[in-house]
Amino acid sequence: MSKRTNQDWISALKSGGIKQEDALADLRLIIINSLPYSLNNWIQNSDPRFEPLTEEVSQETLLRVLDKLDTFEGRSQFTTWVNKIAVRIALSELRRRQWKNISLDELIDENKLKHPTMIVSKSASSPEMSIEQKDILKRIERLMAQELTEKQRKALVAISIYGMPMEEVARRMNTSRNALYKLLHDARLRLKDRMKKEGLSPQEVLEIFEAG
Repeated sequence: MSKRTNQDWISALKSGGIKQEDALADLRLIIINSLPYSLNNWIQNSDPRFEPLTEEVSQETLLRVLDKLDTFEGRSQFTTWVNKIAVRIALSELRRRQWKNISLDELIDENKLKHPTMIVSKSASSPEMSIEQKDILKRIERLMAQELTEKQRKALVAISIYGMPMEEVARRMNTSRNALYKLLHDARLRLKDRMKKEGLSPQEVLEIFEAG
């Protein structure tokens, strides 16, 4: 595999034919070889899911690179730019797979929402603080059920409480990212107004859940 300058990569990938095919093949190997190091904090290369993931990510990255060639500004090595795209795609796919077998309906199931461990601190500073956290969570659940539409509640719980990627929620709700953002914005405003009426300020809620 010959060493290419940034301009060599751009020229080859834009040329079409055998020259482009050779460049894509070389770029694919670079992506696959870099992913074990780049993804080390999220998935090990010994994981049986790793090889299929790298194949899928490399193919998607090549398509993305061809589509975005004109956006490369030359501020870094071309291969560094490509690897950053590959990592973003890989992490997005890992997040998507994390939620693969969990439906939005499950996330707002009454029994599941009562104790979301990612909100209630496992290391609360005192038993009283843990009780206070759970009490506020129950109040928020009640306000969400009373104030928000089902769509708003599903989106807010999935993204703000459980951390599901916005792209995945938009896909499952068959809507666009912009439309989902507006849905969340409206939901948060309605919830904020209702919390004020209940004497529960957003800042107080944050302080409770950040304690300990």
